[in-house]
Amino acid sequence: MHYWVRATRDDFHGTTPPQHRSGHSAVNIGKSKVVVFGGLVDKNFLSDISVFDIDAKIWFKPECTGSDSNGVVGPSPRAFHVAVSIDCHMFIFGGRSGGKRLGDFWVLDTDIWQWSELTSFGDLPSPRDFAAASAVGNRKIVMYGGWDGKKWLSDVYVLDTISLEWMELSVSGTLPHPRCGHTATMLEKRLLVYGGRGGGGPIMGDLWALKGLIEGNEAPGWTQLKLPGQAPSPRCGHTVTFGGHNLLMFGGHGTGGWLSRYDIYYNDCIILDRVSAQWKRLPIGNESPPARAYHSMTVIGSRYLLIGGFDGKTTYGDPWWLVPQEDPIANRLTASPPRNIPESKDAASLNDDFQSQSKESQTENFPFSELQKRLQVSVSLSNSRLPIVNELEDKELLELASALTGDKVSTNSQAIEALREQWKKSESSLVKLKELGPLLRDYQRLVHRHHIEGSASNLQSGSGEHVTYQFYHIKNDSQLRIDDIPKLLAEYKELPI
Repeated sequence: MHYWVRATRDDFHGTTPPQHRSGHSAVNIGKSKVVVFGGLVDKNFLSDISVFDIDAKIWFKPECTGSDSNGVVGPSPRAFHVAVSIDCHMFIFGGRSGGKRLGDFWVLDTDIWQWSELTSFGDLPSPRDFAAASAVGNRKIVMYGGWDGKKWLSDVYVLDTISLEWMELSVSGTLPHPRCGHTATMLEKRLLVYGGRGGGGPIMGDLWALKGLIEGNEAPGWTQLKLPGQAPSPRCGHTVTFGGHNLLMFGGHGTGGWLSRYDIYYNDCIILDRVSAQWKRLPIGNESPPARAYHSMTVIGSRYLLIGGFDGKTTYGDPWWLVPQEDPIANRLTASPPRNIPESKDAASLNDDFQSQSKESQTENFPFSELQKRLQVSVSLSNSRLPIVNELEDKELLELASALTGDKVSTNSQAIEALREQWKKSESSLVKLKELGPLLRDYQRLVHRHHIEGSASNLQSGSGEHVTYQFYHIKNDSQLRIDDIPKLLAEYKELPI
């Protein structure tokens, strides 16, 4: 069992962790450092560096040297670049700055904190963003795919970091579709590529292995892998991180179906078990951080460190730990949620505000554990309450209700009742995208009103029938999957108004 724990200032010393960002890179330098570079926040591209010294538990911003031809130290601001570490060096290629795709190549020596712009030769890759790359041993880097501003790419380049020669790998046989926003991870002698957005725009959920990268007699070739188990949904902007015998996939976003313009962001954890060669869901014992994509995930001992990301509306800056249950910081789950790490004002912070304002006597007198069994909601006590807003204060709900009824009713309450009656008669395919948020909140409002506020006495006496409300703990509509919509509407129709 693993648990998500929001980081506090007690976990770190020195400067604060990196500010809100997405599309940045974070690489491990051996077992001593994590280096975070670049990213994007509020349309501003970044070029700063933050370093976490693992042993000292200190964040710091090094004073780097090394400049380009214009005298500017280090690479220009960028996001969605590739970053790979080999020994004490971090290599950076490409990315985006504004609407421009970049094709420059830099290395940072983390022993002396010096940047160098590299002049490479051979088969030079074109400028691109959203590519993916991985180290091959302790000398080479392999890069696959990306987006050059006009087309999705499917080329494979190998860089020798000693000679600085690029070589485009000639691969025969069946090839993966061109893509960007995928992941590429070396495992043994194979490069594993998962997901991404492909030619024409679909988000993919295929897994490919590329052989022939290690010197030997193998000719380069792609093989599509179809592994057993609980495979992840199609996605891009996710991360894949090494951890023991497993590869851990977290987050990303997908789209499709009749909500083809609606991005669905994920916060699930899926592992690829290297021993059994199958997909598995990582058991999580509490509520996960808000769903996101274009974040970073690095491994520090038995812990994973999540930084940043974007969910279509909010850019995150909240560091989170993912830890095994025996980790000491998992004990924080019995305490109140930490309040001293700033975060964008979203559903998560609203949930904390609501939690802190609730009366202690309500917590003591309410049989939460029994209620959670009845509702089949698997959440921790500290996160079990949602900020329930009265329907007359839900602006989006009122707007929908007013648009539906016009001048036919005289009060807001009557308009809301008419909207509820329409939802109860509707098919899921007729529910519009803009209705999902108000529908989810009204569902949670009715569950709270009829089955939580009124459940204590029933539970104490042992009365009441078994019910299941699987969407009560969902923070916002961005966490809904496409196939959740019919289920949500079906449960809504069973609720008393």
